[in-house]
Amino acid sequence: MGAYIVRRLLLIIPTMIGIMALSFLVVQFAPGGPVEQILADLSGQGNSATERISGGGDFQNQPAGGADASSSYRGAQGLDPDFIKKLEKQFGFDKPPTERFFLMMWDFMRFDFGESFFRDISVIDLIKEKLPVSISLGIWILLLSYIISVPLGIKKAVTDGSRFDIWTSGVIIIAYAIPGFLFGILLIVLFAGGSFFDVFPLRGLVSENFSDLPWWKKILDYFWHLTLPLLALSLAAFATTTLLTKNSFIDEIRKQYVTTARAKGLTENQVLYGHVFRNAMLIVIAGFPAAFISSFFSGSLLIETIFNLDGLGLLGYKSVINRDYPVVFATLFIFSLMGLVVGLVSDLIYTWIDPRIDFERRDV
Repeated sequence: MGAYIVRRLLLIIPTMIGIMALSFLVVQFAPGGPVEQILADLSGQGNSATERISGGGDFQNQPAGGADASSSYRGAQGLDPDFIKKLEKQFGFDKPPTERFFLMMWDFMRFDFGESFFRDISVIDLIKEKLPVSISLGIWILLLSYIISVPLGIKKAVTDGSRFDIWTSGVIIIAYAIPGFLFGILLIVLFAGGSFFDVFPLRGLVSENFSDLPWWKKILDYFWHLTLPLLALSLAAFATTTLLTKNSFIDEIRKQYVTTARAKGLTENQVLYGHVFRNAMLIVIAGFPAAFISSFFSGSLLIETIFNLDGLGLLGYKSVINRDYPVVFATLFIFSLMGLVVGLVSDLIYTWIDPRIDFERRDV
């Protein structure tokens, strides 16, 4: 197992380089980079980027110069070429793309992610600022989906074809078909002062007076704010995990070793939890890394927007729109690395649950 772990860890290096290189290449062809953002703002067509950039005041009322025919930037006509070069140097675009990529990777390998282009704050501090929302949503969605879905999936497998199985399957399929953001809007209309009841808050993770509340009220206030976003986000994860667990258990229950165990006089619980459970849960565990990563980042953008939660999903979206490349590439690097490491951890959990699995004898 030691050799397998080493091989997987070494494989992370070229995988990360490939992910970052492909993303960096795509960005090179994407129009509207940070320099264009500043130029558009100066021409009155942007989104006030110069107010957000460090030293942005120096870019106001720039002297006009002869139109730089060699400039590849839209909106650069009539501006002093030295001013354009100053912008390029500030954003690091005075270097060729290859050099920029290797410098970025060298910094990332040392976990130096630099500073945001448009906010006077380091990328790490910016991510830390948004983490509480994403952690709150991610952890609770993951726990709810497994705590509810696994027992429900087992119950559906044991009672396959019964009335309970049929009507719960109908509910699950309908829940899976409803987009999370649409269900979130429905919850707002019903319970957040939209048209009917005003029961739950619609902004933030905690109330403004959170620090003044006693500890037990802080807990209540925290979950009071999380209730609607969690309900909106948990539909798809709940349905997927439930059906995956059910199908996995049905497949194992029909195998010969279960018939043999029953013939030996073992009770249904002994067969189910002593023999079937360990084998059936392997496929559920296989989906854990993807569920773990996606619960923190993927699919939460619309929910964060609807419920006014400033998390990593919204941060990533705004960074792409504003072409804040340090934030874009840093979040991509961090979550890709997390995904690869968690995938390795998942394989190790495989061997812990079922010692018959030996990755040493297989190709990586």
